[in-house]
Amino acid sequence: MINKISGTEIRALAKHICMSPHKARRVIDQIRGCSYEQTLMILELMPYRVCYPVFKLVYSAAANASHNMGLNEADSFISKAEVHGGAMMKKFKPKARGRSYPIKRPTCHITIVLKERKKSPLVV
Repeated sequence: MINKISGTEIRALAKHICMSPHKARRVIDQIRGCSYEQTLMILELMPYRVCYPVFKLVYSAAANASHNMGLNEADSFISKAEVHGGAMMKKFKPKARGRSYPIKRPTCHITIVLKERKKSPLVV
């Protein structure tokens, strides 16, 4: 995992996750715009295999926010979540009569961006 900090947003990036980008987007679309705590609950309860790498990535981004920037994890939310296709791993499976068939294992890159919610001032 590669973690970057730019401005007030905290960015975490996971590369070469052995998962189809289409299957990863199914989970990422559910957590986009949610708060940090709500995101962790959603990811723990969803039955998909990609939830664990995304959970680790969100947790890492929140840890970076609290350690490097001093931000409160409870006040942060997922402002941007993206999935991009990575390199395709290609193998050949031997079949009958000396033939072979290709096996393509897709990978994906997942980017999570956390931002802190703006607190509205009280008008007196």
